Amino acid sequence: MAKKPIQNDGFQELKASIKNKDLGRLYIFHGEEVFLMDHYFRQMKKILLDDLTESFNFHKLNSETFGLQEFGDSVENMPMMAEHTLVHVDEVDLFKLPEAERNKMAEFLSDIPQWCTVVFTYETVAWKPDKRLKKLWEAIDKNGTIVEFAKQGQRELIAWVSRHFMARGKRISNDLCAYLIDITGGTMTALSGEIEKIAAYSGADEVKKSDIDAVTEPVMDAVVFQMTDLMSEGKYGPALQKLQTLLKMQQEPLAILGAVGGHFRRISTARTLLDNGKGSGELMKLCGIPDYPARKTMDAARRFRPEFCRKASELVLETDYKMKTSFDEPQRLLELLILELAQEARRG
Repeated sequence: MAKKPIQNDGFQELKASIKNKDLGRLYIFHGEEVFLMDHYFRQMKKILLDDLTESFNFHKLNSETFGLQEFGDSVENMPMMAEHTLVHVDEVDLFKLPEAERNKMAEFLSDIPQWCTVVFTYETVAWKPDKRLKKLWEAIDKNGTIVEFAKQGQRELIAWVSRHFMARGKRISNDLCAYLIDITGGTMTALSGEIEKIAAYSGADEVKKSDIDAVTEPVMDAVVFQMTDLMSEGKYGPALQKLQTLLKMQQEPLAILGAVGGHFRRISTARTLLDNGKGSGELMKLCGIPDYPARKTMDAARRFRPEFCRKASELVLETDYKMKTSFDEPQRLLELLILELAQEARRG
């Protein structure tokens, strides 16, 4: 059996185990990057199973089919015409089981047969181990590998996006990779689908921004960014159209307002940094955002006065109060906010 890895380095240890074809018996998969989770699970299946006998040796349980008897039988079943079995348990919160069942699960997880690998996956159900439930937690901690599939950094994602376009015969600049990452929210799951659409749409060898904009629907934060960017350029009509785009996406007005407020707070922070001779690197550290949106925010802040930044924050707070206390339509309040912000921005 593979050596049990250090918990906080589970992802790197999993990659090494797959490379060496030396997998352990128990894994917990969780995290925001579902694309990576699926990718590495498929790699494990290739190592442990073969097409001829997979139907006998692969056992999958979920929140509806999971039970102690079913799980125990799946784990104990010896492989048929193969060396390994794989048990996949999806979206089952072990720490919410009744005490007797938790204790029995701890016994199972402490004594998984050498031919069996068990993988618990968490995509929509959060992985929140309760370490106070010592018997179950110690069984997982001692015998298992906890792997978090976190959202990848911008540098890694740019290289990944570029490779996937190259595989489809397309070139794309690093700046456009960063732009695509920003408007899709930066998960590989979202990016993979958009890459397919853009590559199919683009008629040239090199992807252009117009290709991306033609077929990609930005996430809410990206549209808010575009809206405030248009305002900083004095394009108030198009900025209001971006608000209509958000409303057509059926985003909640209060959520839109929160995104607008968050973006103006970042612009205000950027304005303060600029006034103190600082650059986008400092904004990245303070706000925890990648290089591309940091540079764009700094560019927007250069076009706004410090007085506007302070007034924008006040207007957002006033609109938030009105949404929560008045009978006025939230959509109308948002439109009024954009008009008031535009009026303030026009003052120079």
